[in-house]
Amino acid sequence: MPDNRKKIEVVFSPSLYSHFENPQANVVVVDVLRATSAIVTAFMNGVSRVIPVPTQEEAREYKKKGYMVAAERDGRVLDFADFGNSPFNFTPERIAGREVAYSTTNGTRAVHMAGNSKNILIASFLNLSAVATQLIDKHDDVLILCAGWKGKFSLEDTVFSGALVEKLLETDKFRTICDSATAALDLWKLAKADIMAYVEKVAQRERLRKLGLDDVLEHCHTTDATVQVPFFHNGVIESLKEDTPIREPR
Repeated sequence: MPDNRKKIEVVFSPSLYSHFENPQANVVVVDVLRATSAIVTAFMNGVSRVIPVPTQEEAREYKKKGYMVAAERDGRVLDFADFGNSPFNFTPERIAGREVAYSTTNGTRAVHMAGNSKNILIASFLNLSAVATQLIDKHDDVLILCAGWKGKFSLEDTVFSGALVEKLLETDKFRTICDSATAALDLWKLAKADIMAYVEKVAQRERLRKLGLDDVLEHCHTTDATVQVPFFHNGVIESLKEDTPIREPR
């Protein structure tokens, strides 16, 4: 009897993406601290579209064209930007109904890297179950791309990947023979009993602390705050309708 289950793989860093690239896969881009958490928050708060911009130069050009620009490097707001990439910057008063150009150290580059994939979903703990539901419904191979930190491994992105792997494997639609997916799942099982305590081990947590930007930690690790599932298509990020239901994975 043929095995119709789709495969799950996890890419620990964009530096490894070429070894996993699969045009028939649905790619899930994750940058928990903070890019994809901020994007999901922006759609929670009514943003119209987000334009992910990979370079500072392109972000500056969007500013010259009159766009609202959120941009940072190494956690610091760029001098021409309206604000940086804290999810708390994306308030309804500031971004509801607007289009925002967005450029970050790691996350927005990872989004563009996945550009040739079947579908590109933007994920965080905030929309974990909603993303899982979409992947189950689409039933294609899944490639979870961790944005990492400047090409390096990121613990928080990998832990999230494990949480998503767990939800998908709970169904009869997916399987994995990928060591990185198995490792991510094992890390999630270690972390999930007290995720905030586990985050204290994360290097990015210390970077944010030094910059006074660690007020977002609890928000970025809040599970299932929204049913929004942002997706990247034709150079922009849009979202599924607000009333898309979260269903338990089948």
